[in-house]
Amino acid sequence: MSHTYDVAIIGGGTGGYTAAIRAAQLGMKVALVERDKLGGTCLHRGCIPSKSLLRSAEVYATLKEADRYGVIAGEVGLDFTRVSARKAAVVEQMHRGVQYLMKKHKIDVYRGYGRITGPSIFSPKGGGLAVERENGEIDELLPDKLIVATGSRPRMLPGWEADGRFVLTSDEALELERLPESMLIVGGGVIGVEWASMLRDFGVSVTLVEAGPRLLPTEDADIARELEKQLQGRGVRIETNARVLTESLERTGEGVLLQIERGGERIGLAGDQLLVCVGRQANVEDIGLGHTKAKLENGFIKVNPSTMQTYDPDVYAIGDVNGGLQLAHVAAHEGIVAVEHIAGLTPHATPSHRVPRCVYSRPEIASVGWTEEEARRHVSAVRTAKVPFAAIGKAVVYGESGGFAKVIADAETNDLLGVHIVGPHATDLIAEAALAQLLDATPWEVAQTIHPHPTLSEIMSEAMLAVEGRPLNL
Repeated sequence: MSHTYDVAIIGGGTGGYTAAIRAAQLGMKVALVERDKLGGTCLHRGCIPSKSLLRSAEVYATLKEADRYGVIAGEVGLDFTRVSARKAAVVEQMHRGVQYLMKKHKIDVYRGYGRITGPSIFSPKGGGLAVERENGEIDELLPDKLIVATGSRPRMLPGWEADGRFVLTSDEALELERLPESMLIVGGGVIGVEWASMLRDFGVSVTLVEAGPRLLPTEDADIARELEKQLQGRGVRIETNARVLTESLERTGEGVLLQIERGGERIGLAGDQLLVCVGRQANVEDIGLGHTKAKLENGFIKVNPSTMQTYDPDVYAIGDVNGGLQLAHVAAHEGIVAVEHIAGLTPHATPSHRVPRCVYSRPEIASVGWTEEEARRHVSAVRTAKVPFAAIGKAVVYGESGGFAKVIADAETNDLLGVHIVGPHATDLIAEAALAQLLDATPWEVAQTIHPHPTLSEIMSEAMLAVEGRPLNL
């Protein structure tokens, strides 16, 4: 049986369901195809469950230090079974919320595997969508426009495979029933850093291996150095400039053995388990892209970043699958851009460097705009300033005065080029900087905004004043 739609979306993750909602708001008839559960990777295997675990780890770490605040809590214990149960409850609550939104906006949800089809008597120009349900039945969807939002999956190193017991990706790690005593983590990017921080707070011995010279290679160097210092201070072993000898991996009855090479020296590492965090690859296989004019570039669907349109004018691609920033809020924004372009509107596409980026480790990290290194490549002269959280009363009161905010400005035009924060609630504070960049505000204008005292937000005004050369509390 065939069904006609204004737009059909393959993939019910953050990008897909956001696109569906926006399309319904604009009066379109919408079909959303998802082979698993609505919410996708972010809700079920990424953002939400991992942040739930990180929150439990943060609470546990805080309670163990309660005496610093004059609170005598007695012996603090950890029940990881209840931690996991809370994670599952959070995910299920959010899942129900997404299901409700689909019903509210009268979006037709198809549970099954979607494949783009070629020309047929029903769709002479092609671009139809066959949805194979679990029982083998096929639904034929005939949309005017198609949005691919199939997301990504963890990438593995050559010759390795996740077995769920000794070698894990983040997918398997989220399903752990008990914590190991020790964990080797390969990959010092966002996912690797978050897991290293979380596991260490849970009391796991952690070794973090990164091929590059520092953790978080896409973040500002000052931020990465501060993070590394704080993680090491909490007992995380960090090995940078380390080449993993993939052929050396051994699974034993006790755990895993691995060798790395650094400066010509071989170093042996051992752990109960190995967590591989070396990036993600797009889910582009077996979805029928060959029946469209869409093209792949480095394994991702190539799009016009202003519209999310592929080389096929009737096909759009959003989220991780198109090779842009692999962030849930980016996928959601791209879904809105795609749908508004389909509707004939003029959507606002945000340049990638103006997208706020967050790392939910302890300490948190957040940034928007260029790093100092990038800024020096783009403009002839820059000014920078760093303000420590130790200068902010609320941070001292909270007992979280480590870290700083860094502001980068154009020395000639006074344009705000970048803001980078490492410290308490950085991921909440960065929104002000993102808004400032959207409105093209200067540091002086941000500093003129009265920030309430005592709040952590004062670090924003103080850092903006500092880049102007007139800080008040330094």
